[in-house]
Amino acid sequence: MTTLFDPITFGNLDCGNRIVMAPLTRNRAGPGQVPTSLMGTYYSQRATAGMIITEATQVSPAGQGYLDTPGIYSTAQVGGWSRIADAVHARGGRLVMQLWHVGRISHVSLQPGGQAPVSSTARRANAKTFTAKGFEDVSTPRALRLDELPGIVTEFQQAARCAMAAGCDGVEVHGANGYLLEQFLRDSINDRTDAYGGSQQNRIRLVVEVLTAIAKEVGNGRTGLRLSPVTPVNDARQDSDAQGLFNLLLEQLAPLRLAYVHVIQGATGGARDVAPFDYAALRSRYKRGNEDGAWIVNNGYTRAMALDSVCGGAADMVAFGRPFISNPDLVHRLREDAPLATLHIETLYGGGAAGYTDYPALPVATTGPLAGVATAA
Repeated sequence: MTTLFDPITFGNLDCGNRIVMAPLTRNRAGPGQVPTSLMGTYYSQRATAGMIITEATQVSPAGQGYLDTPGIYSTAQVGGWSRIADAVHARGGRLVMQLWHVGRISHVSLQPGGQAPVSSTARRANAKTFTAKGFEDVSTPRALRLDELPGIVTEFQQAARCAMAAGCDGVEVHGANGYLLEQFLRDSINDRTDAYGGSQQNRIRLVVEVLTAIAKEVGNGRTGLRLSPVTPVNDARQDSDAQGLFNLLLEQLAPLRLAYVHVIQGATGGARDVAPFDYAALRSRYKRGNEDGAWIVNNGYTRAMALDSVCGGAADMVAFGRPFISNPDLVHRLREDAPLATLHIETLYGGGAAGYTDYPALPVATTGPLAGVATAA
């Protein structure tokens, strides 16, 4: 019987357990959006996860939407991430980088030259972002021109190349949470009338092109995708046919045999039943002809839910977000069914070590039958 703590191999990735650290924006990158040594400490502390997915990392200067989030398009950024990858690998971990373009969820103060953010649409989102002044309303975007879309694909492809140059084990394309790629997917946002708007086939086009380019660049066995079919975050209103849209997307991506698909079930960080959706049907589209690919589930999973999902075959891995912030040793705590530490909300975004690298792990036995195992004692 498969358990949450068993190893797993999928694509070109081999993981020591089936617990994933989900991507978590913490706003602690340095000047030039370069990852810092403090970030290296943070990630290496959590390297017992079967796989770490990094915080969302912008593929270009125009892809940034929040203050002090890291990038993966400059030499300095590659160097910063390389040191982090080395630190994680030194502790036996696996590091996959999430590639991000925020689209319209940005502010002119964060954009090159103070330009307008770009999107599938020129309609402003009813959302806020984190700037030097705190949380502010996002700015009105401009719709990308048709001739600019190949450049977006190239940015993702080059970012994937940079992630691999930095020593990451793979990449995850962020197609969720109302950011650029989902701004093309949903007809509640995408109001285009060209080849990238209108029909479901047109609206999935950019995502398919991005994944195809990345799989060609770094290999399909190192390429994953994150989706959130019904989340309402960032003013991502429900698509008129979410089931049909996302089923079609995974059917069209099936020939790529992606290493994994990472699905947020329900509202990101909120209700799992925010809108009806058949995740098992979506999974069947991914698994058809790709039985060895991993299906990763996310959103509000308790220990019991995670154990049941993996044991029952509904998921291959389970991603945990905020529990990993306050519990660097979350894998040990889940294994031992130990209490979880309290999260300090006030230190989530920005700052230094406080609320970032100073959460303690449980004591670990050094001798006897519990050697190397965290305990609640």
